[in-house]
Amino acid sequence: MLFLVIDTSGRQGFVALARADAASESEDNVPLIESVPLLGGTFSAELVPQIAGLLAKHGFGKSDIDAFIAVSGPGSFTGLRVGLAAIKALAEVLHKPIVPVSLLEVIAFGADVRGKIFSALDAGRGEVYVGQYEVDGNEGRRVAEQLLSRDEFLSEVGDGSVATPDPALANLANGAGARARVIEPPDAVMIARLGCRKLRAGEVVAAELLDANYIRRTDAEIFGKPGA
Repeated sequence: MLFLVIDTSGRQGFVALARADAASESEDNVPLIESVPLLGGTFSAELVPQIAGLLAKHGFGKSDIDAFIAVSGPGSFTGLRVGLAAIKALAEVLHKPIVPVSLLEVIAFGADVRGKIFSALDAGRGEVYVGQYEVDGNEGRRVAEQLLSRDEFLSEVGDGSVATPDPALANLANGAGARARVIEPPDAVMIARLGCRKLRAGEVVAAELLDANYIRRTDAEIFGKPGA
């Protein structure tokens, strides 16, 4: 199975190709063919040409793609819109499934911890993106994903297990009594592996139902509505 994997949630992004053996029972056996970086601020101009170039370089056509794995958030409003719009268009034309993946979920699985775990990403503005998951081996259940102030984050995680790629957040959580560990930032391999697991579990969406998982409201929503 050939996967096209994209992440346009941050300042930098990527488009990648990965391949999984349909007969393999291991979701972790998802070799990366190649990952191409995307420069922040140029996603709209770069994404489609980079996809076409990556496929051509490795002798594939669009019809060879079996599924799309796309980071759906949290992150940049503009970046996520650009990336998901491109995937929607391709999936609709090719009639192939889309696997939306949360960066917070990737972090939770990447921590290699069983049971209840919190994942955390710096959201700026003194806030933290926080995911709460119940993880059991290759299976996991999302309990909640939310945007919290730093004080709320510390209160929420208590003395629980926290995984984050941000050393500053890990130090903050450890200083408040939590058990925090720093893991590698989510990359194409980690995202492809989780996407493969979710695909095999049937956790896919059709193009018309794909939506970004912003968690944070836009400034227009915050300031544009009376009483907001």
